Amino acid sequence: MTQDNRHCASQPPANSKRRFLLDLVALSTTVGLAGTAQAALPGSADFQPKRRQGMEGKRFGMLVDMRKCIGCQACTVSCSVENQPPIGQFRTTVLQYEVDQSDGSAPAMVSLPRLCNHCDEPPCVPVCPVQATFQRTDGIVLVDNERCVGCGYCVQACPYDARFINHETQTADKCTFCEHRLEAGLLPACVESCVGGARVIGDLNDPNSEINQRIHAQQKDIKVLKPGMNTQPHVFYIGLPDEFVNGVDGQATVRLVAEH
Repeated sequence: MTQDNRHCASQPPANSKRRFLLDLVALSTTVGLAGTAQAALPGSADFQPKRRQGMEGKRFGMLVDMRKCIGCQACTVSCSVENQPPIGQFRTTVLQYEVDQSDGSAPAMVSLPRLCNHCDEPPCVPVCPVQATFQRTDGIVLVDNERCVGCGYCVQACPYDARFINHETQTADKCTFCEHRLEAGLLPACVESCVGGARVIGDLNDPNSEINQRIHAQQKDIKVLKPGMNTQPHVFYIGLPDEFVNGVDGQATVRLVAEH
């Protein structure tokens, strides 16, 4: 598997980057740069800070059926209209990938929806020196923009490249599963606007929810991105090619060589 040279050159080794960030946070808390709201550090009992109150008894997740995604970007547009990120910055998008075929035939085009994975063990939470990034009891990961100082630690810690520093607010920004809509009994903008019905969101604690039923029916085909990171992502994919499970980095389009 090979990737576009420009893309690869901009990506530092994941392990060394993570180690550097953790060491940097530890140093900042030691010398008092983080103030009274210190980040929980590896090895402590509260490495993942206590979750804040969410929707009682629920655990939200999203299922993306790539067989139904046509790459129309309706989800990207509707998310931008709903959440108003700066022009040119997106909380979710559908990236286009070109996969070389081993038999020499024409490359296949793959549309891959990308967004925050609202992990059960989110690496973005413990690295925040002021605990502006937090997780709710219903699994949704959010950012307190009044507390965020825009240091970018969480942006670097996310293995899914799902975060960015908002150009206007100078604070961390990302997909929130449109929690304000969920709390009002509505679907996230991206789910509601998907013309192919490729996105499904629901309560994973409810055995009768559509997402649970579909995951159960397609269990052998369910995959997540970068399972080896042990973040326990809660965005699940159907139809995700094996080459993408551990081989997708960054937001730039890459060229992958099919191995199977």
